[in-house]
Amino acid sequence: MRKVVVSEFVSLDGIIEDPGGSGELDRGGWSFQFDRGTEGNEFKFDELASADALLLGRLTYEGFASAWPQMEEQAGEYGAWMNGYPKYVVSRTLQEPLEWNNSTLIEGDLAEGVSRLKQQEGKDILVFGSGQLARTLMEHDLIDEHRLMVFPVVVGKGKRLFGETQEMKTLELVSTRQVGPDGVLVLTYRPANEEAGD
Repeated sequence: MRKVVVSEFVSLDGIIEDPGGSGELDRGGWSFQFDRGTEGNEFKFDELASADALLLGRLTYEGFASAWPQMEEQAGEYGAWMNGYPKYVVSRTLQEPLEWNNSTLIEGDLAEGVSRLKQQEGKDILVFGSGQLARTLMEHDLIDEHRLMVFPVVVGKGKRLFGETQEMKTLELVSTRQVGPDGVLVLTYRPANEEAGD
């Protein structure tokens, strides 16, 4: 079975909104204040290499769709993967056909749609950003792994990764490492009922 992996840039106070400075937040671009080093870049490269599909919420999808087609040449293999991988989009307002190549709208029940994707043959399904989608997936126990790149900054306002949930969720820390010279951490968690070797 394929894994759903949620990968987020997150501040010390749990903010995930606008780490790249796209204008959503007046404090956006906070992740660029720090050097994640070669190790951090390799982590992101290896993460995408171990996947073969993206699962995105509407806002993240729209931001990526407007940026990545123009960035493929400068981003090399990473850009080719971002543009070439199938993209599954969760939205109540977008309509087919979607503008970014290989994009499909998940219609109907989200939990059923994602469960079907997980049953297919393939590698990891990556969720970048997409905070509301990540929270919904967690409520339905559809996330196999959380990969958090934590930046040493308190943003102070903005959308948080974990908002209010219907019930408590216990996670197990399976790996931690510092990347780059500025104290950026990569923390990997799995649901506590998962076996570490799954």
